[in-house]
Amino acid sequence: MDQKILSLAAEKTADKLQEFLQTLREGDLTNLLQNQAVKGKVAGALLRAIFKGSPCSEEAGTLRRRKIYTCCIQLVESGDLQKEIASEIIGLLMLEAHHFPGPLLVELANEFISAVREGSLVNGKSLELLPIILTALATKKENLAYGKGVLSGEECKKQLINTLCSGRWDQQYVIQLTSMFKDVPLTAEEVEFVVEKALSMFSKMNLQEIPPLVYQLLVLSSKGSRKSVLEGIIAFFSALDKQHNEEQSGDELLDVVTVPSGELRHVEGTIILHIVFAIKLDYELGRELVKHLKVGQQGDSNNNLSPFSIALLLSVTRIQRFQDQVLDLLFIFFHLFLLTILKVLDLLKTSVVKSFKDLQLLQGSKFLQNLVPHRSYVSTMILEVVKNSVHSWDHVTQGLVELGFILMDSYGPKKVLDGKTIETSPSLSRMPNQHACKLGANILLETFKIHEMIRQEILEQVLNRVVTRASSPISHFLDLLSNIVMYAPLVLQSCSSKVTEAFDYLSFLPLQTVQRLLKAVQPLLKVSMSMRDCLILVLRKAMFANQLDARKSAVAGFLLLLKNFKVLGSLSSSQCSQSLSVSQVHVDVHSHYNSVANETFCLEIMDSLRRCLSQQADVRLMLYEGFYDVLRRNSQLANSVMQTLLSQLKQFYEPKPDLLPPLKLEACILTQGDKISLQEPLDYLLCCIQHCLAWYKNTVIPLQQGEEEEEEEEAFYEDLDDILESITNRMIKSELEDFELDKSADFSQSTSIGIKNNICAFLVMGVCEVLIEYNFSISSFSKNRFEDILSLFMCYKKLSDILNEKAGKAKTKTANKTNDSLLSMKFVSSLLTALFRVLLWRYTSIPTSVEESGKKEKGKSISLLCLEGLQKIFSAVQQFYQPKIQQFLRALDVTDKEGEEREDADVSVTQRTAFQIRQFQRSLLNLLSSQEEDFNSKEALLLVTVLTSLSKLLEPSSPQFVQMLSWTSKICKENSREDALFCKSLMNLLFSLHVSYKSPVILLRDLSQDIHGHLGDIDQDVEVEKTNHFAIVNLRTAAPTVCLLVLSQAEKVLEEVDWLITKLKGQVSQETLSEEASSQATLPNQPVEKAIIMQLGTLLTFFHELVQTALPSGSCVDTLLKDLCKMYTTLTALVRYYLQVCQSSGGIPKNMEKLVKLSGSHLTPLCYSFISYVQNKSKSLNYTGEKKEKPAAVATAMARVLRETKPIPNLIFAIEQYEKFLIHLSKKSKVNLMQHMKLSTSRDFKIKGNILDMVLREDGEDENEEGTASEHGGQNKEPAKKKRKK
Repeated sequence: MDQKILSLAAEKTADKLQEFLQTLREGDLTNLLQNQAVKGKVAGALLRAIFKGSPCSEEAGTLRRRKIYTCCIQLVESGDLQKEIASEIIGLLMLEAHHFPGPLLVELANEFISAVREGSLVNGKSLELLPIILTALATKKENLAYGKGVLSGEECKKQLINTLCSGRWDQQYVIQLTSMFKDVPLTAEEVEFVVEKALSMFSKMNLQEIPPLVYQLLVLSSKGSRKSVLEGIIAFFSALDKQHNEEQSGDELLDVVTVPSGELRHVEGTIILHIVFAIKLDYELGRELVKHLKVGQQGDSNNNLSPFSIALLLSVTRIQRFQDQVLDLLFIFFHLFLLTILKVLDLLKTSVVKSFKDLQLLQGSKFLQNLVPHRSYVSTMILEVVKNSVHSWDHVTQGLVELGFILMDSYGPKKVLDGKTIETSPSLSRMPNQHACKLGANILLETFKIHEMIRQEILEQVLNRVVTRASSPISHFLDLLSNIVMYAPLVLQSCSSKVTEAFDYLSFLPLQTVQRLLKAVQPLLKVSMSMRDCLILVLRKAMFANQLDARKSAVAGFLLLLKNFKVLGSLSSSQCSQSLSVSQVHVDVHSHYNSVANETFCLEIMDSLRRCLSQQADVRLMLYEGFYDVLRRNSQLANSVMQTLLSQLKQFYEPKPDLLPPLKLEACILTQGDKISLQEPLDYLLCCIQHCLAWYKNTVIPLQQGEEEEEEEEAFYEDLDDILESITNRMIKSELEDFELDKSADFSQSTSIGIKNNICAFLVMGVCEVLIEYNFSISSFSKNRFEDILSLFMCYKKLSDILNEKAGKAKTKTANKTNDSLLSMKFVSSLLTALFRVLLWRYTSIPTSVEESGKKEKGKSISLLCLEGLQKIFSAVQQFYQPKIQQFLRALDVTDKEGEEREDADVSVTQRTAFQIRQFQRSLLNLLSSQEEDFNSKEALLLVTVLTSLSKLLEPSSPQFVQMLSWTSKICKENSREDALFCKSLMNLLFSLHVSYKSPVILLRDLSQDIHGHLGDIDQDVEVEKTNHFAIVNLRTAAPTVCLLVLSQAEKVLEEVDWLITKLKGQVSQETLSEEASSQATLPNQPVEKAIIMQLGTLLTFFHELVQTALPSGSCVDTLLKDLCKMYTTLTALVRYYLQVCQSSGGIPKNMEKLVKLSGSHLTPLCYSFISYVQNKSKSLNYTGEKKEKPAAVATAMARVLRETKPIPNLIFAIEQYEKFLIHLSKKSKVNLMQHMKLSTSRDFKIKGNILDMVLREDGEDENEEGTASEHGGQNKEPAKKKRKK
């Protein structure tokens, strides 16, 4: 039969073939086709012959084709056919599909859809035919019966696609089904159907199947729905990341982890590559990505950004910049790429800083903490991306490096006008910009650790910035360099050429930069001999440079080498009394070097450094400051160092024991013509000797007891001891006249003798300080030694008083300069340890009132000096020693005993702080109980400052904090003092405590009522009832002190409310849901909305009081007008938010209506009254008071009036904007919100001629009168009069 069909098909006409096919029974043809196909015979030729004999122009032929199609589809799906045969059959079916009439195409499509929904497909090969059928159907113009209606071919296609996407898809055919739609012409709505269906299948598929599906979706997105595709992919993997992190950080170990970490990261990396590739082909996709993620900045950026989306953004930055090789024809296209990349980096940078600003705002407000749940921040997400990039995310690393440097460049420390750098200690790094800079450094450091391929680039960029930005603050880059070198000094040997290139610029860099750079790279010097040799050559060359800074850099470099290349036999770090830095210990562990070779190396350096003793004073001073640290790290150099110092000291020491003074000060001063300068910093030389000698006695000698020492070595230390002892005795005997530095001496900076005397005076004072410390260190608390110390101090004080007296008369900046103290921190801390307990005991035990009046220093009582010392110590510990606060507070407790240490460890910082607070609270209460005339405001101010410092250590959720807040509030309520500074400090304490516990709006309302009661009403006929909530508010302190404080707090509350509104608006703009879903989505926002309205309502009553208050002219009026403008701006923002949501939520809440009513009745009318009050005051000033004042006073008054009235137009505009959007909201919500609003006053600017003439005549008469008076007063009044007229 098959041969006959084929032979008939070979004829020119198909008539006989048609007749023969019609004679066959229904199943014969399908059975024949099935047998031929299964046997692998020429099924394709047979199929062509059947189609030739079954024309669609005849009904029988159409039906036969229909059955053949069904049979072929079943054959292909059965899996019994060879791959080539199945492909040939499908290809023939595709070619013939366009000949089908519309109804049969609908039937065939429905068969496919049913097979997909029922899951009856076996291998899905036949699905290749479905896009051809749908495409053919779309071309049919006739109306087709579909369901119960009649549709066109295009409409039928749409319904079929809708039916297919709304049904069930088998997991194994999802990719194939998605892929087939790329060959179907689709409308935007149809693309959305397909995209939504494919995205919904993500959660049902294996993780490894998602990348090919994403690829097909990205291809499909060229037809539309780019936003939906990106949003769906990002949302799915962001949720998967979150779920994975929760599983990893769970308290209990999970037996089964949903997704293995490595597998998830590899899949994410593949998908990111797919998206980046798609963006290269379709720049609109990139713009859509940036646009989608940028929306998050309007609200909560944490909702949009996730580790996955950040990694995606960073990968986008790898797209080539397309430079010279790009054809002019494609320039615009590639320019859009460049803009997209720049937007990506800017988006990430902005998101980072915004995240830190949000964190800062949240940390400072208990009100916001209660409303906004804790979430992970952008910084955490970015560092997670760095961590995840270890899973072959090479496409992310370049973006990470760029972002890291952008953050460090943009938000690093800045230089101020006087050249100093704005930098704070790490414990104080609380500002968003500082956090952003630190994040950039962490990104680069962690990326350096993970990715070997990027290390050289990071190192090169860091060194380039260190070298080329010498005039700018670069401490953050030096810190990063130090951390990089610390991590892997051996690895960096491959990059040694970059470091040695930087060494060539040492002579041109600032000294501080050189010191930090060499300290950062010193671990490399231990492992790279070539690098060390290169550095030594550079330093030796710099030693003889013309520039002073270059020679100082050379000294700094040599001293660093001496410290870090130990000689055999030097004390280990465990034997050294001084603790070493972490970096030094790290290097000692990881370095291997020849100690014998180091000895030769160090002695060569010592020879080079001895030459510095003949150079300028600054170079010598550096040497003296560095020798002590060298000894602590390299004790075997002690003899060489001490011998050098001894020989240098002998040049300026009078060996005869009877000669006074014991030092040759004249030899320390260099005279070159009229120029006088210091040549030998003798005080620093003695200081260095004293420290080295004390260290040697305490550290080296005890370890050498029992060992034989060379007499020659011992002689050095005995000589130094004898010299210091002799200098001490003779300095005590010496008078100022012996130094020619008595009161009659010339200390002016304008004469050579005066300059010389100043230098000598500072040298003598420095020597006294050094000798005080030396005698204290060897005193063993003996009475004689302490008497010597007091004698030396009196010498120091006499000279200091003379200098201060002369400086006061000179009144010049140079005369007020003082040298740094030479007292070491160890000595100062020893004194403070003893003094602190005395200070604390004395102040808390002896009241100021019973203190002897004669014991005063600089106008302050001893108790006040004690308190001032305490305040500075508390402040210093809190700022610079944050981790040691627990230890510090424990040391304050005099009842502690060593045996109770374990029990004390359980006592919290809050409990210890509360104990100290109670002592100062009692002192303040005693002070406040005194009469007004006995009240010591300085002491009270210091007490409040101490309490403020201590209160910051209390945990806000603790009962001690609540007790402190209650106590402070009670003090403010019950005590009335007219001291403005005390009032300000106490109110600041109250506010700082209040905002950490709850919102201060009710407190602000009560204070505003007190201010109104004391200052009176703007309407003089109205008598205000005094509320007296807080006694601290009185006629003297109400304005400007308390008024400005409450307005400042109100501004902060408005800032918080505005932040919340912006966050809500951002959430609304991100949601593209149906009306029902949107209304449900807004439900979680109701507590936030309610809190916002409550805050604004209470603030409205606060402003209601203040706008009725007769505030004095000046800063109070100006600040109030500005804050009112912010109030209306915030109200407008809230109204605009409800304009967004009222349509979906079905209206506005009742409490919002009440807020609008309150603003219309209690604020807006009073604002206009207050504006009139301010303007009337300025008019009365212009036309009455000024006429009798001098022109200068008039100008000052006019300037004040202009400053006060300047915010008025802004306020009026803000009110009008508020009313404008209220009208829009009324129309949209169908609620008449304007019924409570009084129409604004008409403010046209028409010039009224009659009034203008009258005013001009009045001014003319005034000027004539003043002109007559000025003629009698002299000619010097004329310019001022003309200026006023102008």
